Amino acid sequence: MIGFKNRYMVMEVFVDPNKDISKDDPIVLSQHNISKAIKDSILVNFGECGLASSLGSFQVKYVNHITKVCIIRSSRDEHQKIWAAITMVRSVGNCPVVFNLLDLSGNIKLCKSAALKCEELKFEHLKIVSGTLQTENVNKHMQNLERIKMLVH
Repeated sequence: MIGFKNRYMVMEVFVDPNKDISKDDPIVLSQHNISKAIKDSILVNFGECGLASSLGSFQVKYVNHITKVCIIRSSRDEHQKIWAAITMVRSVGNCPVVFNLLDLSGNIKLCKSAALKCEELKFEHLKIVSGTLQTENVNKHMQNLERIKMLVH
C-alpha cells in the first residue's frame, strides 16, 4: 500500500512596511487568514475545479505572526498549483503582502527544522537590533518559538 504523498512549503510573509497599522484594523497573520487568502487566489486563478482538487490536502499547518513564517501542506500532485496561487496572493485581509518560499520538502520534520532555523535567526537579529535592553514582549515571543518544536504531523 502506498501512503498519501504530501509536500510541505515553508513560506515567509513580507508585510508592506508602508502600511499604516490603525488600531481598529490590526493585521494579524493567522492560519485562517492565510488559508482564506490562498483559497481565494486558487479560486480566482484556477477556478472552482482547481479549488476543489486542491482542497483535499491543503492546510496551513503553522503560522508565527511575529516572525511571519508559515508551513503549508499540499498533495504532491497539487503543490505546484498551490505554490503558483500563493505567489499571486497580494493581500491578507486589508494588508498587502508578498510570500517567499524558504523550503519545499516531502517531510514535515525537514520543514520544521528549516522553519525553526529561520525563526532562530530572526530572533537573534532582533536581539542584536534591540541591544541588551530586551523587552518583556520580546522574551515572551522567544519562548513561543518552542511551539514549532511541538508541531505534530
